[in-house]
Amino acid sequence: MNKNIKKYFLEFLGTFILLLSIVGSGIMGANLSNNESVTLIANAISIGLILFVLISSFRSISGAHFNPAVTIMLVLMKKMKFQDGIVYIFLQITGACLGVIFANYLFGLDAIQQAAKIRSGESIFVSEIFATFGLLFLILLNERKSDFAIGSVIGSYITSAIWFTSSTSFANPAVSIARSLTDTFTGIHFSNVPMFIIAQLISIGLVLIVFKKIFK
Repeated sequence: MNKNIKKYFLEFLGTFILLLSIVGSGIMGANLSNNESVTLIANAISIGLILFVLISSFRSISGAHFNPAVTIMLVLMKKMKFQDGIVYIFLQITGACLGVIFANYLFGLDAIQQAAKIRSGESIFVSEIFATFGLLFLILLNERKSDFAIGSVIGSYITSAIWFTSSTSFANPAVSIARSLTDTFTGIHFSNVPMFIIAQLISIGLVLIVFKKIFK
């Protein structure tokens, strides 16, 4: 099979599975417990574990971005071709949206929903900048490590960041867009999506500045 087809397929599939895990584990947690803390614990663990599995398994072929912020950062650093970046971003957003739709369907809900959950405010905006900055910074800092090692680092970071940021660490434009399609525990009202994406894009610039000034 053509190498490009392999990496494109895995980028789509990985983002699809990531969002299936994010939304599906949130629905399952809410179904099993009326306690939001318990639901968030289940959600965070599921997300961290699936990130570890996906990154460890797919990184050697596709790079395991699953995130337009990662792709944009690498394109700007000239570590990825612009054309590949465009295809990746399209596949990430498409895979993310289909993953959410499938998660809704698997739990007997309307496949496409409009999320009602409001996630707005200055603290959430700053939290999302910091959460995304941390993710991108760790990716660059650990890029020469093994797939297993970087999968462990990123999975652990996101699990923790879900708890220590008020935004619950979306840290991913595709995730932000797709989660507006589920009116469940992990949903976000579509009107709040632009704020999250702006925060995530700001983080790309901050990471590039830090690496240029300190690590180069």
